[in-house]
Order: sequence, then C-alpha cells, then structure tokens
Amino acid sequence: MVEASDAMVKAAKVDLVGFEKIFGGHETATMRGDVAACRAAVEAGSRAAEKVGEIVSTHVIPRPRVSVDAALPMGRRKGRHRRWRSI
Repeated sequence: MVEASDAMVKAAKVDLVGFEKIFGGHETATMRGDVAACRAAVEAGSRAAEKVGEIVSTHVIPRPRVSVDAALPMGRRKGRHRRWRSI
C-alpha cells in the first residue's frame, strides 16, 4: 500500500485522504482530485502495486452526487485547510 500510494501522489495532483485494511488482507486507498488526475493516479498506483502483490480491482467515482459527498465527506473538512497534500 505504501508503494502504491507513493506512486499515486507522485503521478498526479491528487490528495491522499487515507487508506484502510479490509477483509482478507486487502487494503483500499482513498484520494481526491479532478477525474483525470485520479484516473492517472490509479493507473500509476496499480502498476506499482502489481510489482509487489496482486491487484483485485480499481475504481474511480467521477463527480459523486452531492448526497453521497455529504454522507461520506472523505477528506473535506469545513473551515480547515486540507490535511493531506501531495508534494
């Protein structure tokens, strides 16, 4: 996950919001950015992760509906600056 996340933030202007371990040793990363940047970041992260393990799936949700974004405000905090920044 570290290698894939590193490749994602270096490949495109995206913010890594976080990652979590899910069932069966699988992990997922969440990022924010414009659609093209997220697609490029996912592609770069997939290539990096394939070198060290197996990719089960990837998915980009372009422009989520306002109701989804309100229910799952990943990486968005009112009145604060972004916590994660790509360098």
